[in-house]
Amino acid sequence: MIDTKSEPKRPGHDNLRGGLRFATELIAWVSTPWALWPHSIALAIGAVVLLIGLPTIFSTPGDRPGGDAPVAVPGIVTILLVLIQLVAATAAAWVLWPTWTAATVTLLCLIVPFTELPRWRHLLSATHQ
Repeated sequence: MIDTKSEPKRPGHDNLRGGLRFATELIAWVSTPWALWPHSIALAIGAVVLLIGLPTIFSTPGDRPGGDAPVAVPGIVTILLVLIQLVAATAAAWVLWPTWTAATVTLLCLIVPFTELPRWRHLLSATHQ
């Protein structure tokens, strides 16, 4: 059995907040290249590199429950990477899908910043500078 009491508390990494964030990331990862592919294959591939690659390489030390990424960055960079995901998911949804689906994705992407506030405050705190 895992002793969760000895692990440091990471705000914003509970199942609900993390699940909502992951849902928007997944939407961005799938829909953005899909929306760009008919216009430019290079842009579609670049979107995958940007949306998946950057957060894989860059993260704020101590933020990830599974361990830190190879390149440490300030908390504001991690927040900006999340915001890029949200914007990409929203924009691609409106290009690809019917209004009701795009509106649902937009609503989800508007909710996520509010659920991320505890994590973002922690990322901007002095311990992550």
